[in-house]
Amino acid sequence: MSKPSGGGAIRIAVAATSAVRRVGLESIIRSHAEFQLAGSFGAAASLASFARSTELDVIVIDSDSIRDVLLEPTSHAAIVLLTEISDARSISHLLRGGVRAILSRESVPEEVLSAIYAAHDGLVLLSTAAAETLAAVYGDQSLEFEAELSEEITSRETDVLRMLAEGLVNKDIAVRLGISEHTVKFHISSILDKLGASTRTEAVTLGIRRGLIPI
Repeated sequence: MSKPSGGGAIRIAVAATSAVRRVGLESIIRSHAEFQLAGSFGAAASLASFARSTELDVIVIDSDSIRDVLLEPTSHAAIVLLTEISDARSISHLLRGGVRAILSRESVPEEVLSAIYAAHDGLVLLSTAAAETLAAVYGDQSLEFEAELSEEITSRETDVLRMLAEGLVNKDIAVRLGISEHTVKFHISSILDKLGASTRTEAVTLGIRRGLIPI
C-alpha cells in the first residue's frame, strides 16, 4: 500500500467491542506522531459504514468474529486484526479477505505498531501461533518444495540487498524505496533467513555469489 499523499499521517480507524481494549488501541495510535486516529468504534458494523465514506490507510480490529472483519469490502485500507482465532482455515480466509496482519490480543504496543507499519507497506505479518498453524498445513509437502520456497528472493528484497551492497543504512534505504524503516528491517530479516546469512556483509557476499548483485 502506498503512503498517504503528500507524506501525511497514516490514517487509522479502530474497532473493539471491549471499551478497555478500544481505549488501549486509541492510546497506541495517539502516542505515535506518524499516525492519525480517524475514528474509533465499538461495533464493526459502525466501522464498516464509516470506512465507506472516509479515506483510511489502516483499520485495526479487535475481534474473534470473522464476520466482523469481513462484513463486506469497505475500503482499500489494510486490516490489522487482534484475535484469538487460531485455526488454519479461518486464518487463510482472513488473509484472502484483505487482512494483512494477525496478532494475539496479548501483543504489546510495539508489536501492534510494527503490524500497522507492515500492513500499510503491503506486507503480511502473523503472530508466531498463526504462522505455525499455517505452516502445519504444508507439512506433507516435499523437502525439495519447502527448500525452493525458502530460498526465493522477491524483487523488493533484491532491491534492498543491492542497496546493502552500496553501504546504505536502513534510513537511506527507506527513503529511496518510499517505505518505513520498520519495513526495511522486515526485508533485511527475510533476506538473512532466505540466504542463510547471519550478517549483512555475509548476505551481500552470498548475493554476489548467486548473481543477485551485479559486479
